[in-house]
Amino acid sequence: MIHNYLKIARRNLLKYRTFTFINVAGLSLGMLAALLIGLWIWDEVTFNTYHENYNRIAQVLQNKEIGGAITTQRENPLPLGSELRTNYRDDFKYVVMSSGPRSVILSSDREKKFTKTGYYFEPGITEMLTLKMLRGSRDGLKETSSVLLSASLAKAFFGDADPMDKNIRVDNKYDVNVAGVYEDLPDNSEFRDMQFIAPWARYIDNDWDRAHKDDWGSNSFFTYVQIADNAVMERASADIRNVKLNKVSKEDQQYKPQLFLHPMNKWRLYSDFENGVEAGGRIKMVWLFATIGLFVLLLACINFMNLVTARSERRAKEIGIRKSIGSLRGQLVLQFFTESLLVAGGALILSLLLAWLLLPYFNELVDKKINIQWSSPWFWVSLTGFTIVTGLIAGSYPAFYLSSFQPVKVLKGTFRTGRLAAVPRKVLVVLQFTISIVLIIGVIIVFRQISFTQNRPVGYDRDGLITLRTRTADLHQHFEACRNDLLSSGAVLEMAESYGPLTAVFMSVGDYQWPGKDPALKTSFATLPVSCDFGKTIGWKIIDGRDFSREFASDSTGLVLNEAAVKLMGLRQPVGATIRSEILGNGVAFKVIGVIKDMVMESPYEPAKPSVFMLNREKGNFVVLKLNPAIPASGALAKIEAVMKNYNANEPFEYSFVSQEYDKKFGNEERMGKLSGYWAMLAIFISCIGLFGMASFAVEQRVKEIGVRKVLGASVLTLWRLLTKQFVVLILVAAGIATPVAYFAMQNWLSHYPYHAPIPWWLFPVVYLGALLVALGTVSFQAIRASTINPVKSLRAE
Repeated sequence: MIHNYLKIARRNLLKYRTFTFINVAGLSLGMLAALLIGLWIWDEVTFNTYHENYNRIAQVLQNKEIGGAITTQRENPLPLGSELRTNYRDDFKYVVMSSGPRSVILSSDREKKFTKTGYYFEPGITEMLTLKMLRGSRDGLKETSSVLLSASLAKAFFGDADPMDKNIRVDNKYDVNVAGVYEDLPDNSEFRDMQFIAPWARYIDNDWDRAHKDDWGSNSFFTYVQIADNAVMERASADIRNVKLNKVSKEDQQYKPQLFLHPMNKWRLYSDFENGVEAGGRIKMVWLFATIGLFVLLLACINFMNLVTARSERRAKEIGIRKSIGSLRGQLVLQFFTESLLVAGGALILSLLLAWLLLPYFNELVDKKINIQWSSPWFWVSLTGFTIVTGLIAGSYPAFYLSSFQPVKVLKGTFRTGRLAAVPRKVLVVLQFTISIVLIIGVIIVFRQISFTQNRPVGYDRDGLITLRTRTADLHQHFEACRNDLLSSGAVLEMAESYGPLTAVFMSVGDYQWPGKDPALKTSFATLPVSCDFGKTIGWKIIDGRDFSREFASDSTGLVLNEAAVKLMGLRQPVGATIRSEILGNGVAFKVIGVIKDMVMESPYEPAKPSVFMLNREKGNFVVLKLNPAIPASGALAKIEAVMKNYNANEPFEYSFVSQEYDKKFGNEERMGKLSGYWAMLAIFISCIGLFGMASFAVEQRVKEIGVRKVLGASVLTLWRLLTKQFVVLILVAAGIATPVAYFAMQNWLSHYPYHAPIPWWLFPVVYLGALLVALGTVSFQAIRASTINPVKSLRAE
């Protein structure tokens, strides 16, 4: 019986090749979108599952009350690790302090020098994480002079030679010996950029950390834990809640610090916190793309339903004869499901081929390294289930609709589908274009929001600004000589040092005191120590007072505030105000010398953070240079590199443009916009394929009517209006439904951004007009073709 179903299905599909091609093409595009989105979602939900203890590892975070709101931070005080190990050993199997990712210069000899990212960890990390040791052992971090390398870095340094016990120099400061080599971590891992692991003791071997080893008020380190085998994550999190609160000074207790555990299985998808409460994160994007994938697949299934049911009169006699000789309705349903499953199978093969061809471009677009798991049985099982479900959904309505025909009416010739039979098809067409229009409006609003924020005033001039990360003290020690040489070369207009970059906040201070401060006010100020010419280099905008100057020795205790800081402090006359900080100056009185316009240093979607700038007499972590616009950038960079080699020979010349670093902040939104744009175009294309098929069949049904009308004098324009009118009405209905859906959905999305673009009224009619023109273009081909056919050919059988 199954063989018979397959034979009839094959004959029907081959008999109407154009109809079959449209169905397979439309369904394959829908399945392609669902397949690519499914691979992306799988990569997201399996993030960090490479580690065997994935469900028992967590990071210690803390909530603090600042400025009337609760903020969540990942940095913790240095003594937290020993406190948890000593007094909470029943809760935790391992407690590990970490530096966070650190970019350092590694060199093995004069010829090989690399800038790589790695971590300084306490020894327990090798047991906590799943490190597949290729050489050496997990105990390598117990020696201060040891280091573990990733396989790729070991090969880059030593090729195929044995790297064990080989010497590597770090930042041209100290030497370490290779104690082990581990397999590179996968791309969908939190520590995917971990090219080396260095001992924690080496990281805290400095005067500042030694002075703060018992300081519970300084937060500069990361803490990772693995809960004990018999412990529960929620219980362990509750146990450590007040650990820091009970240790800090009375002054710091006003911030009410509370610790909690953030499990590794939530790091990727649930990383956002609002007012101390988990508020999602990338999981929103997962749900968004999952919804889009289902909708695009649904559009393809609707095409199949529409085209099959539209051709119902052609199958009516076949159904009537089969029913009259004893076929049951269930057998007919199975026959139509067989046809839809064959179409779905063909669409699957085509979609897999397209996915294989497009995957490299898709990976580049989403910034991932996704692979199709051809050898995985689960992949094929999932794919088979996916194909069956798609085939059943696509074939469900046609199967039950066609199998319901009454044989008596069909065989007497009195069977007509009637106007009501077309209603479900019209509803499905409206649904198709409603979804497509909503997607298009959403994509346009996303890109408008990105453009609106990118054009936001940032408070300084990004053009021609580059930054260099400095890890050794060489450049600082010869800073003035280097600056003079660069100015003389004409490559730069100005040069300065800073503690942190322009596009991030490296340090926040909360103990500033000023006249009139409310004792109950809890604050946090972004604080950036800079050199004297920093403001001139970046072109910040002074709105009150003056900039730092070499002519004033008193500027060593001078401060420059931004507008947000002045507003938070409530200073009516900020210039000349006295501000103190125990953390930064042991109570030294700082004087405000100037106020600048707010600078956007963190999220461009958020208000500027209250910021304080002060002169830094010590080594900065970054050098900022303003390129001379009068000469080409390539020529300026070549001159800069030559000068840098004279003063900073131990570091590779690696730079980044500030404008490019700023643009990276829009990465997630741009990827979301581009992906949504592609899915929207695919949705429109699929809808148009279906519309083309529907128009083709509508013309085919009315070919004799068109012939009669032409004989009676109807023009091509009249016939075009006749054939396109019903489709225009459907598009207009879809536009009416899409308006409130798109508006409220995107208004809700924009509400998550304090700084966002308004939704313009003209956007909706423009999109509707575009959708209408696309639909008319699709239908008009068939309508004009039918209108120009010689009526003799269509009426000669009458």
